[in-house]
Amino acid sequence: MKTGTEGDNTAKKNIIDDVLHILEEMTCDWDLELDGALGQDTRLIADLEFASIDIVQFLVAIEEHYQRREFPFEELVMKDGRYVDEILVDDVITFLDNHLNRSS
Repeated sequence: MKTGTEGDNTAKKNIIDDVLHILEEMTCDWDLELDGALGQDTRLIADLEFASIDIVQFLVAIEEHYQRREFPFEELVMKDGRYVDEILVDDVITFLDNHLNRSS
């Protein structure tokens, strides 16, 4: 039987795998020169060269993957009423972990 921590770790690992898979699918045909593998420290704008439309497509892909339309993505893309300058893959993972596994 899994303890709460093991279940949380499994759920978070699944989110990490999902997010990385979505990003790999999105960028597989792009001519990117990443330093190392795609991972939690990857920056969407600086490393993957995401434009605003790419971020929108990424967020839509997340909604489609999880079959949920109510994610408050403004928490991820805005801070203090302004759009953020950068989003880390880990920011997306933490956001999804909070909204998929912590909300009841």
